[in-house]
Amino acid sequence: MSRGAGEGLWGNSPALLCLSLSAVPALGAALSASALRESRRSAGNVLRMSSGIQIKTKSAAQKSKTCSPESQPKPSAKLNPKTIDPFCAYSQPSAFAATYARGGIPCRLVHGSVKHKLQWECPPETVPFDLLLTLAEGLRETKHPYTFVSKEGFKELLLVEGAAEKAIPLLPRLVPILKAALAHADDEVFGRGLDALVQLSAVVGPSLNDHLKLLLTNLLKRLMDKKYREEVTVALQKLEHCGGKATVAIIKSKIPTYCSIYS
Repeated sequence: MSRGAGEGLWGNSPALLCLSLSAVPALGAALSASALRESRRSAGNVLRMSSGIQIKTKSAAQKSKTCSPESQPKPSAKLNPKTIDPFCAYSQPSAFAATYARGGIPCRLVHGSVKHKLQWECPPETVPFDLLLTLAEGLRETKHPYTFVSKEGFKELLLVEGAAEKAIPLLPRLVPILKAALAHADDEVFGRGLDALVQLSAVVGPSLNDHLKLLLTNLLKRLMDKKYREEVTVALQKLEHCGGKATVAIIKSKIPTYCSIYS
């Protein structure tokens, strides 16, 4: 555009020129206000979206927590014995459980309609009698089927022919294991240990007397409890019956209040 044309355009309209120059700040302010409103609107949308996500996440977590099967056990679980959870990660299995898992115990539980029983993979008379020590270790188990296998296996192995001659050499190793069962806090474990002690006494007879003192302290503790008094007293009487009159002095050395079956 030539200078003359420019002068003609603006020179003829000085008011228009002043108006245009004065409108520039107002236009800038309007644009800034519009941009600010737009940014606030965008921020509000983001906040609403994030709040919605948090609410949904929280509600989903609450739903999963309330519907979790772990928080609501089945009513039938109360009727079942303690069983092994194959999906539970145990820190370290017991010696008996590890031996049972790798097939080191030649008998298995057979479920019956009325009661369970043991099925031996070979005649009990042919198995190494050291198995009695492993079965005694299993008396401290608290889970099925270990509890049944150890209790029944111990009893049936002591019934084989020649069990006395085989069991007597094992007494120095066997008695401390039974002592641990008798000292156990679980009532059922104590009961299994007491039954095993009586069964062992019936087989080895007076040979148990030399080791009996190691067991009497634990029996005395239970004897002081009314809940076990009759059970322990009957067991002591059976020990005396199998061990002979010499057993009375041994028992009275730890339990002075004991009354002999011969008195």
